[in-house]
Amino acid sequence: MNSADTSNMYLHNRAAGAAGIRQQYDKDFVVTDAYRADLPDMQNAANAIQGANVAIQKVGIANFRLPLSYPTRDGAMLHLETAVTGNVSLAPGIKGINMSRVMRTFYEFKDAVFTPATLAEILAAYRRDIGGRSACIRLVFSYPIIQTSLRSGLEGYQYYRVAYESRMDDQGKVRSFIEFDFVYSSACPCSAELSEHARDVRGVYAIPHSQRSKARLFIEVRDGEILPIEDIQQHCLAALKTETQVMVKREDEQAFAELNGAAIKFVEDAARLLFEQLNRDPRIKDFEIACAHLESLHSHDAVSVIAKGVPGGFRADFSAFDDLVC
Repeated sequence: MNSADTSNMYLHNRAAGAAGIRQQYDKDFVVTDAYRADLPDMQNAANAIQGANVAIQKVGIANFRLPLSYPTRDGAMLHLETAVTGNVSLAPGIKGINMSRVMRTFYEFKDAVFTPATLAEILAAYRRDIGGRSACIRLVFSYPIIQTSLRSGLEGYQYYRVAYESRMDDQGKVRSFIEFDFVYSSACPCSAELSEHARDVRGVYAIPHSQRSKARLFIEVRDGEILPIEDIQQHCLAALKTETQVMVKREDEQAFAELNGAAIKFVEDAARLLFEQLNRDPRIKDFEIACAHLESLHSHDAVSVIAKGVPGGFRADFSAFDDLVC
């Protein structure tokens, strides 16, 4: 080093002279109330707003994970890894919300049994602890249900992507929703007719095209009602018939081919069949259904969206069809 160099070093020792700032984790340091009260808090900073000093509709954290408890239809309890998103609104003039408080408040409920109604309590706690006027919380998890094969009697776990979401508006009104994904096979009615024509008229063997497909249901349950996840799965199965299978032997594969032949459907058929099934359930206040058939004939997908049509409810405005790829 040049002896004429008088620049400071902070994190490293100079060849001659005093050592830099101590780089050492102090595992024996004990935080006192006085020390904690003296720690800097960005919410107390003056003139700290960067950019436009306006309200922000959502500020929070996404995808923090923990195991939560969910009741099954028969009264058992499932403990499932859950991805949680929580946010509140932020008023003008406020620098931040203390992000860790979103998680700490949620953790006060970590031992609860979770239903959509549970989320309303957490939203009230968010509003109390963090101060936002509006708030939203969302849980995403995979829910297992035993599926029995069509003819062989084998059993296996089918997993369903489920989300619980609750939103509180500026007036404190809460709406809660269940989001449920159902994967099924869809055999094209047009292709089936053309295949039979080729067989009948020209003696040519043809296979109708079918594809893996997904329906995403958004459901708002009436106040005071309970809609188990198993009941939603049964609604989908009753409407669409051709759920993809977990465990199969040859007799099951043959049965599935027959089942697809008995339940051919376009994507608009799938939406209407699900509409009919959900609309019969008096526990369901409102719903929206999005379906995607991942075409084996085309290089694009066939999609449909339908809503019950409740004033102020779902508007059939779903457009995230990439999320339905399965």
